[in-house]
Amino acid sequence: MSYAAKEMKRLVGKAIHHHQMIRDGDHVLVAVSGGSDSLSLLWLLRDRIRRIPINYRITAIHVDPGFGGDATEKVEKFLEREGFDYRIIRTGIGPLAHSPENRENPCFLCARLRRKILFEAARDIGCKVLAFGHHKDDLIETFFLNVFYGASLSTMLPVQPFFDGALTVIRPLYLVDEQIIHRFVRSMNWPEIHLGCPTAGTSRREDIKQMLVQFYRSNRKIKGNIFHALHNVKPEYLPPSLKS
Repeated sequence: MSYAAKEMKRLVGKAIHHHQMIRDGDHVLVAVSGGSDSLSLLWLLRDRIRRIPINYRITAIHVDPGFGGDATEKVEKFLEREGFDYRIIRTGIGPLAHSPENRENPCFLCARLRRKILFEAARDIGCKVLAFGHHKDDLIETFFLNVFYGASLSTMLPVQPFFDGALTVIRPLYLVDEQIIHRFVRSMNWPEIHLGCPTAGTSRREDIKQMLVQFYRSNRKIKGNIFHALHNVKPEYLPPSLKS
């Protein structure tokens, strides 16, 4: 077993156990975009079942954004080959989010529409747990996105209830570095799947990512310090709200 696989299993297990993300008898819906993170999460959640004393079901769900190409077919072939229970939902949310009327922030609208579809699918399938493949770098980047463009100190949560607890979103990869995920995927010889998004590599998130890369190169402790700072908030040293 590779170092990346061992580290992924350790950190995912730690996250799930610490936050009690999955309980015996749960039916977990796993959002699978086709990227390295979501494929890894799906595989790890199934692998974990045979090593722990609780049992749960997983169903993969892929929302086709409608950009065309063969990305969805590649995702479906992967799911079939690996023997996963899955659902494919074909949509047109990608072109809609990138329409001329929404040039300023297509990623925000696309993500919001995709999440709405996933929430509805979870309800229809009967899943009370929805798992996303967001990792440590996603949490850090989202924090800076919200600071720079949302004027708020916030980021993604490892566990987040919705609809008065009827649905819970979990992020079991939140302790895992993106580079470890890439190493794991390479060791598994999984295919690269690109959804054909026209703003891939040019989004605000990508700008934040490149900014952070420069800081990480200057001092390898910076990423860890930022991540730990998210768990070490001191409200008493932040100015009070200006709202009356």
